[in-house]
Amino acid sequence: MGKKSIKYYEEISNFRELVKRYESFDDDNVAFKYKKDKQIHEITYKQFVEDIKKVAEKVLDSDVKRVAVIGNNRYEWVITYLGVTTAGRIIVPLDKALTDKEIEKLLQRSGVDAIVYDEKYENAVNEAIAQGCNIKYKICMDNIEKDGVLKFETMLQDGEDIIKSGKTKYDDVKIKENEMYVMLFTSGTTNEPKAVMLSQENICKNVSNYQYNFMMYPSDTLLSFLPIHHTFECSITILYGTYCGATIAFCEGLRYIADNLKEFKVTIFVAVPLVLETMAKKIQKAIADSGKKGLIDKMTKLSHGLLKCKIDVRKKLFKPVLKQFDEYLRVVLYGAAPMDKATIEWYNDLGIELIQGYGLTESSPVLTAESSERKRAGSIGIPLKNVEIKIDNPDKDGVGEILGKGPNIMLGYYENEEATKKALENGWLHTGDYGYIDEDGFIFITGRQSDIIVLRNGKNIYPQELEFLINKLPYVAENIVYARNKSKTDTLLCAKIVYNKDNLVDHFGKKAQKEYEKLVWEDIKNINKDLPTFKHIKEIILTDEPLEKTTTQKVKRFVELKKLENVK
Repeated sequence: MGKKSIKYYEEISNFRELVKRYESFDDDNVAFKYKKDKQIHEITYKQFVEDIKKVAEKVLDSDVKRVAVIGNNRYEWVITYLGVTTAGRIIVPLDKALTDKEIEKLLQRSGVDAIVYDEKYENAVNEAIAQGCNIKYKICMDNIEKDGVLKFETMLQDGEDIIKSGKTKYDDVKIKENEMYVMLFTSGTTNEPKAVMLSQENICKNVSNYQYNFMMYPSDTLLSFLPIHHTFECSITILYGTYCGATIAFCEGLRYIADNLKEFKVTIFVAVPLVLETMAKKIQKAIADSGKKGLIDKMTKLSHGLLKCKIDVRKKLFKPVLKQFDEYLRVVLYGAAPMDKATIEWYNDLGIELIQGYGLTESSPVLTAESSERKRAGSIGIPLKNVEIKIDNPDKDGVGEILGKGPNIMLGYYENEEATKKALENGWLHTGDYGYIDEDGFIFITGRQSDIIVLRNGKNIYPQELEFLINKLPYVAENIVYARNKSKTDTLLCAKIVYNKDNLVDHFGKKAQKEYEKLVWEDIKNINKDLPTFKHIKEIILTDEPLEKTTTQKVKRFVELKKLENVK
């Protein structure tokens, strides 16, 4: 039997069409890999399709309408998501980092009648039921047998028995356009989470249109480590990865990223800037400690010269460096936040291409993206196919709120008409991000509307601009820039700086905390020298306590600002 060819540039409108696409792949193509008992296990696309249909048939055999799913990145999570939605029912992915109280609250708000979960959430689920959540079915992905709990493998077996009996309902399901099939809660970086209503068309159009910016292949392997409930990980790594017939490898956890990249021979890594910057700093420190920084610098200059002659030897030249994390890596896709230019250049010097995407949960998620052919330093790329972008009410510099329109834009916020009206206007999504479009159509973000600091003199400060500069300091892990009103006429720009203790000691030597504060302040004053006076940082707080973040490593700015309200 010959190999089947994959049909690229094929638009899909729902998850059933996605599953049909899986059926066109070679049966032995590997869809997923995972580690268990120190061994790598594989699941083929053939098995993947069969398991999706087993879950769907079990759902269709019940009175279940809405299903919550919460847990680690794993195969059971994926087939729950696709099994529920291809059955024409609603899936509600929940953040695995939520507290028991938050889980209870979101289960109440979403109105689910079933939940699929990792065993560690058993108490939270039971408490939610005790508080009045109308959950009829509990399915444990860890196959724990308890009263009132259905084992996941039992659910699969039940679905298989239905298929064997011939009493199937899967083929009769009709997916309706412009109806909610996925309910996603926003991360809550600036306020309380909102429930985003997405149709299958919203997500599937976004997934299939991403191929015009970046193509994956069946030969590619992706590492799934970002929280799977998040639309960026779910849509790009899982759904787009499988759309292209690639292999998805499940990461064992954050501390295993470097090992898993090597073990699974990952070629495409979907990440967020904080993770990439941390990895880069760690490797750079190891190079410096080994005394080889001078050699690496010379090799980089040589590589730059050869590239001008269209000779690319980066992968061979820097193989010893690449072996520290993944010598097979060819592309890193990143989003959620901008990335420092120096970090982008460092990865590029190693022969690893970085491609940025931008979007929101409300846009399923991608609005704009770079491509290998179309990039511009500092830009978030160009609009995705079938997506329109415009700048609302631009100022004299062309800066205004970024608005997006297309088939990927949400239906609205669940049971929140007021918030929906604020976010959607004649089909245009108000992103809350400010930016501009250059003469070639590249889009640039200057900052978030809710983050803008307005000084007493009326000047606007985008804190991200200053945070970038501070993050370049070798001992800085992260920071947040904020304003403090000193008086009715005086606003002070301040920075809360989180340092890496080892890097701080390496940079300054062993000193008392007060001495460190003075030395860091001198570095801040040097940053100020290159800035206009109104952008000068006037006060700092130095700490080794990490900033509070979402599971996608975005700073919960509103939480941090609340903490800083009473700091003098």
